[in-house]
Formats: sequence, C-alpha cells, structure tokens
Amino acid sequence: MSNTFRMTTSHLVFRRWTRHVGGERGDVPGWVLITLMTAGLVVVIWAVAGPALSDVFQQAIDRVTGF
Repeated sequence: MSNTFRMTTSHLVFRRWTRHVGGERGDVPGWVLITLMTAGLVVVIWAVAGPALSDVFQQAIDRVTGF
C-alpha cells in the first residue's frame, strides 16, 4: 500500500467524520441568549424576593435555636 493511498484514505475518513460531527455544533448564539436571559431573570427574582426569603430564613433559624 502506497503512502499516497493511505493519506488519501485517511483524508476521506477525516472529511466524513468532520461532516458528521460538524453538523452537531448547535445554535451557539441562541444558547448564549438563553443563558443571559436566565441570568437576568435570576437577578430580578432575587432582587424582588431576596428580603422576603431572608426573613423566612431568619424566622426558621430563630425557631430552631429557640428550643
């Protein structure tokens, strides 16, 4: 088997593999947008519900330590 044949065969195998795997890259800008929107929602919810959650947590701690 000549070197040219082996290089050509491996090149064809590599091209087929990259076409198969390369098509599964996904929608990167879409995932970035989803991630940023989720982070924004977490910040907004935390800002609104943070004080109420702190009060609930403090009440629970006071009940446990009050025994």
